[in-house]
Amino acid sequence: MTALPAFAADILALFEERGAPLTEIAVLQPADPFLDMAGEDLRRRIFLTESETGAALCLRPEFTIPVCIDHIASQAGTPRRYAYLGEVFRQRRDGEAEFFQAGIEDLGETDIARADARSIADAHALLTRTLPHATLTVTLGDQRVFEAVLAALGLPRGWQKRLARAFGSSEQLAAALDDLANPAQRGAVAEPVAAFVADGDHDGLARHVSGLMERSGLSATAGRTPQEIARRLIEKAELRSVRLSRDAFDALKRFLSIRAPLQHSTEALRGFASEAGISLGAALDLFAARAEAIASHDLPAETVAYDAAFGRPLDYYTGLVFEISGGSSQRPLVGGGRYDRLLTLLGAKDPIPGVGFSVWLDRIEAERASA
Repeated sequence: MTALPAFAADILALFEERGAPLTEIAVLQPADPFLDMAGEDLRRRIFLTESETGAALCLRPEFTIPVCIDHIASQAGTPRRYAYLGEVFRQRRDGEAEFFQAGIEDLGETDIARADARSIADAHALLTRTLPHATLTVTLGDQRVFEAVLAALGLPRGWQKRLARAFGSSEQLAAALDDLANPAQRGAVAEPVAAFVADGDHDGLARHVSGLMERSGLSATAGRTPQEIARRLIEKAELRSVRLSRDAFDALKRFLSIRAPLQHSTEALRGFASEAGISLGAALDLFAARAEAIASHDLPAETVAYDAAFGRPLDYYTGLVFEISGGSSQRPLVGGGRYDRLLTLLGAKDPIPGVGFSVWLDRIEAERASA
């Protein structure tokens, strides 16, 4: 798709109805926020360049981070809603590198359950308007609940971080669980790296890695820095020493197998927590409040489901994650979620909660053409 489709006017009208003014976002963006916070999947696919001063830049690969950067720079008050509609640029498996996205970012609303539910309802309304005859299905996951389960089961902090990073990638999560279940297969570190790792000598290991990179002709700016590599090596060594109890591992597997219609999902989580003998505390309370708030929007109950293993491959998500699929292909048409730490990481002086979604216009166009 090289031009905006005719139904873009319907999307703009919906933005106005929903109280989300359209914002303009520059195509050229600083690259570091995407490299640091957007996740491995997106990092591999962005288009990098440099400014005249050598600063790393990229073509806009998504809208959430740029919207947040602009919000911070403008020193705008909150709560505030931003809508967008424009091109993004990233490599895709189908060969297309330039396509249109639209969405709404909701910043500063402190009623988290209400804002989450409104984001899902906004996305559902957009698809209902542009694909009026499609049967839509909403799949929800929750990063916060997943991390609460990991903590309640007593996993060491290193394993909690690794599994949390893998949430959203079924392949990475499966590999991490396999490593957790089979400590004997975790590879040993060769000398002299092993000595630095055993001593926890981060600085010494970083110097060693830097020397290896220099002798190999590798630039420290071409990928991870020696300090990052050293940190990851020491972290992996700590992970190799973990022996998780069979009961805890089985409980984690049971949690990840939970799939339930939204109206039964809170009950399913409470039943799991009771059986496992753990408390999910505030994470479960927020989950329950969100489920009630979503129900108040009168979406077809049978089309909204919670999948405990469902995540999205962006590192900045902190709570709700969701996708909406529909049409003949049943591909995701919308993806979104909550990112309460992102604005602070981008430089906001005070924490600003955020939630939002993006819709793929080319996929809507394909569904409309095939209808």
